[in-house]
Amino acid sequence: QVQLVESGGGLVQAGGSLRLSCAASGSIFSINNMGWYRQAPGKQRELVAQITRGRSTNYADSVKGRFTISRDNTKNTVYLQINSLKPEDTAVYYCNADVQSRGTWGVYWGQGTQVTVSS
Repeated sequence: QVQLVESGGGLVQAGGSLRLSCAASGSIFSINNMGWYRQAPGKQRELVAQITRGRSTNYADSVKGRFTISRDNTKNTVYLQINSLKPEDTAVYYCNADVQSRGTWGVYWGQGTQVTVSS
């Protein structure tokens, strides 16, 4: 059993910052890619940022220069620093991870954390 738990969401004014965290726990042998996605009301879930175990990163064009993804492999945790927030960043943010657990690989998701940006 593997669980991903996000934290750090909230209500913030445009131009503000937030730091999201996502901690993986359970029967974990190894974690490869970790990422953050978001889903705004009425829209499809979209990739925001991704980071490999070696810390190579990939970002959606809409967040480049404002969002920074990082990870702590010793804590099985991925972070998303969000700066210069815009109202269009309002969404539920989900983390996911490619986890090897009990001999098999699987993709696991967190429950989501709400980010609301007021103008």
